Amino acid sequence: MTNLERVRKELSPARHKRVKARVAQLIAEEMTLQQLRRARKITQVRMAQELGIGQDGVSKLEKRADLMISTLRKTVEAMGGNLSLVAEFPDREPVVLSGIAEV
Repeated sequence: MTNLERVRKELSPARHKRVKARVAQLIAEEMTLQQLRRARKITQVRMAQELGIGQDGVSKLEKRADLMISTLRKTVEAMGGNLSLVAEFPDREPVVLSGIAEV
């Protein structure tokens, strides 16, 4: 038995439930564009219509590892959201960046 398995077995049911809830929360906080679109229950076809591109363009966009901020902003807005950029530093509170790639 590994240490992790041993620790998990020693957790109280309440603690185990809290750990599972936190894991689910962390997973929900990080998504790919495709996962986000699916979570919003939006099809690639509908996204394509919102963005004025073809469905294949949405597919390619979702697979890209490097996007222009303006493209990412338009994509998030097409899903009904707003994009915020936050700079994080070890010695201060996070800073929301403004005026970047805004229309």
